[in-house]
Amino acid sequence: MPDSIAEAAPRTYAGFLFDMDGTVLSSIAATERVWTRWALRHGLDVEQFLPTIHGVRAVETVRRLGLPGVDPEAEAALLTAEEMQDVGGIAPIAGAFDFLAALPSDRWAIVTSAPRALALRRIAAAGLPVPEVLVAAEDVRNGKPAPDCFRLGADRLGLAVEDCLVFEDAPAGIQAAEAAGADVMVVTAAHQHPVVTPYPMLDSYQMLSPLMVADGIRLEWTAAPLQSSPPIAMAG
Repeated sequence: MPDSIAEAAPRTYAGFLFDMDGTVLSSIAATERVWTRWALRHGLDVEQFLPTIHGVRAVETVRRLGLPGVDPEAEAALLTAEEMQDVGGIAPIAGAFDFLAALPSDRWAIVTSAPRALALRRIAAAGLPVPEVLVAAEDVRNGKPAPDCFRLGADRLGLAVEDCLVFEDAPAGIQAAEAAGADVMVVTAAHQHPVVTPYPMLDSYQMLSPLMVADGIRLEWTAAPLQSSPPIAMAG
């Protein structure tokens, strides 16, 4: 945790843009189960392949491989169908429920590389609030690391993206936020290895709270974690 909130978010923001997987919820186990089965069907080295799937759209992951006879759009649809069925173990990042619930509904959005149906399924499985603004894979021509998604999220909130703080966990998403011109907070809760980044890092939302001020929202560290808890994540 930074010594002061000024180190983490040194300004007031008009709104917040959140990536989903690894940022407000963890679906790594479910995602990797599905992609492991897919990789094995296609003869890929699972250990080498899995780190490449996070933070980008499924169709782009498949397309990047250039597998002979494989239709990226069709494979992405099959993967999404499998992921819709496998939500076991999906859970919110610690403190995310309280933090999101404390934000005005018109000041935050989820901006994800997942298809909309899958995003809504995972948000429900984690028991998190459903945002009024959700930018999903099918909403943009170019996915992360292109900045299109974050620009669209800010636009749908009626805000300038430069006045927003992006919460991200994956390199592609961080690059997208940079390209959009937004400030970045890196969420490390789902990271399995140490992170090297010039941006402030956050391992949970438990001691972070939003403070409404005249010119926007400022982040503050609380003396102790909030006491309420999110609903228990659903399985199946």
